[in-house]
Amino acid sequence: MSELATAPTVPSRTSALQVLMPRAEAIVIPLVALLTGLVVFSLFLVAVGKSPADFYALVYKAGFSSSFSWQNTLSRVAPLLLAALCVALPARLGLVVIGGEGAIALGGLAAAVVGVWLAGAPSVIGFALMVVAAMLVGGAWIGAVGALRFRRGVNETIASLLMAYIAIALMNHWVEGMFRDPTSLNKPSTTPLPPSLRVGEMPIGIDVHWGFAAGVLACIASWVLIERTTLGFAARIAGDNVRAAQVQGLPVGKLIIGFTALGGAFAGLAGFFEVAAVHGSANGSLVSGYGYTGILIAFLARHNPLAIIPVAILLGGFEASSGLIQRRMDLPDATVVVLEGIVFVAILLSETFYGRFRIFTAAYWAKP
Repeated sequence: MSELATAPTVPSRTSALQVLMPRAEAIVIPLVALLTGLVVFSLFLVAVGKSPADFYALVYKAGFSSSFSWQNTLSRVAPLLLAALCVALPARLGLVVIGGEGAIALGGLAAAVVGVWLAGAPSVIGFALMVVAAMLVGGAWIGAVGALRFRRGVNETIASLLMAYIAIALMNHWVEGMFRDPTSLNKPSTTPLPPSLRVGEMPIGIDVHWGFAAGVLACIASWVLIERTTLGFAARIAGDNVRAAQVQGLPVGKLIIGFTALGGAFAGLAGFFEVAAVHGSANGSLVSGYGYTGILIAFLARHNPLAIIPVAILLGGFEASSGLIQRRMDLPDATVVVLEGIVFVAILLSETFYGRFRIFTAAYWAKP
């Protein structure tokens, strides 16, 4: 009897499920929402007389089937990672910021202007100042949204969306006016960057620029900030209950402005890589919809910076396949946008199901 009393306790299967199932909710529900969106989109394809099987086969072929496909996918993932962080970081404070597209445009323009100004400077100094300029402009633009929210109670969703349109208009105005390269006749652009200030490719066997590595590192650093620091803990407390955070003496205003500014800085960094690694100058191509796709990625990842990485790769594969789908299936280039819109609606609807299934509670698995 005494031997039984002193025997070490072995974790049971039930206790393991008590730990795992509550965490599984944040994975299962978004996956079901994603699959539901794909099914609904398949019905849309059938309605227009196209084969869903052919569509998804082309998505796999263009986005994931070969090294060239992965090159196309990962080159789109870099700005998507950083644009998603622009949404995910403020979301930890309960804010819905959707203006990353404007921060990308202004950040890219700032990097292009500084790069041309520093054409004769050493590469290290040039890159550093271009990155700083892009992140400062993007951070100030989205940080202003946080300031409006905290100091004047302006809805951050509306403010960030309207400011995105203003940012795009300003970028077009300056590219076509003050900063225009006189030799850019058909497509107004800034003066091209010198070769010494162009970002090269990563040595991984496929042509993917360093923006992808920067995006992954930014996601990892953001996860550490949110989950492993007192600042991130304070942000989560403020996101759950602002009044309780204020009663506890937490600097809610600084957290709101700081996290929105950090998200905007990442979006501005995405603009830097679009200019320095892809286009070579600032022009209308900076407005490519990456900021809006980043909204879907952040929501699908439940605003978890680590989950943003695989979700961005999936959505990057979808976007890489748009050209092939247009040629092979005679569908508009915006078909992928329709898919993303349907998935986004499914993700939003799935929010109502959290906390409704007892199977995802620890109490359900606490059996005698």
